[in-house]
Amino acid sequence: MSHRHRLRSAWNRVGSGEIHRAPRQWQPWLLDTGSLTQKIEKAIGHKLQVQVLRDCPQTLNSDESRYFHFRIRRCRVREVLLCANHTPLVMAHSVIPTLSSSGSNHSILRLGAKPLGAVLFAKTRMHSKAKPPRDIARLDRSSSLWKKCSKQYPGLSTPLWARRTLYRLRGHPILVNEIFLPALLDFLKPQR
Repeated sequence: MSHRHRLRSAWNRVGSGEIHRAPRQWQPWLLDTGSLTQKIEKAIGHKLQVQVLRDCPQTLNSDESRYFHFRIRRCRVREVLLCANHTPLVMAHSVIPTLSSSGSNHSILRLGAKPLGAVLFAKTRMHSKAKPPRDIARLDRSSSLWKKCSKQYPGLSTPLWARRTLYRLRGHPILVNEIFLPALLDFLKPQR
């Protein structure tokens, strides 16, 4: 199987060298290790709106289940659009295992319209200096995440680029998938 075809259907670790197959304009976004919300807000000069699509218990798909070594079957899935002037720029699909959203994490994960990054990147909660594992993917029409995006964002082109990061909140895993929508690049162009 060639590298080109492998990248279409699989997530690849950022350090694997596959990042160079992504278009140059997406590479800094795929590689960045900070808060995506903060990075976008800084780049466009104003606050993003968070549109919650769903936040409910769900069975994991096979790819997500494999990522958790098949130890987790059901979890909380939170899907949101990060929007600027009501235009979706990023779709986030977060997988929060039941254990990760219980105990001391229960109250801080009551997010409403607040971005998950506000919790994950709070200075008081970022204890580890180690970078969390990050994967990237080129999503085509056969990808379940591309299909989720296309339901919310009709007329979507392919491919889409995405990154997936396994964060830890007080020692418990949270898997965050961030899918970059074409409108993000339009917002980054200098205004005339």
